[in-house]
Amino acid sequence: MDNQNNINTGAQQRDERLWKLAKRRAEFKKHALTYLIINVFLWGVWVFNSYRHSDFDFPWPVFVTIGWGVGLAISYIAAYSGNVESLREKEYNKLINKN
Repeated sequence: MDNQNNINTGAQQRDERLWKLAKRRAEFKKHALTYLIINVFLWGVWVFNSYRHSDFDFPWPVFVTIGWGVGLAISYIAAYSGNVESLREKEYNKLINKN
């Protein structure tokens, strides 16, 4: 009976890790879609106004695209670069084996 409880507890912990990872990935996808929609809108405003005034001088939406793009890249790394907890466990095991 105790063995069954241990198995269930381990499965619940793994499911919680997967849930957090799935949540991060879903948040990244939402963030990426918002980034795309807003940037298309801003670049459209710039093109429309520049065409209307025959003045294609400085593309001001580039600041939003680059700045927000950096944040999006960080969000991607957090969501898809691997499990941080497993990296911690690997480092911990290295330290134990070293001593």
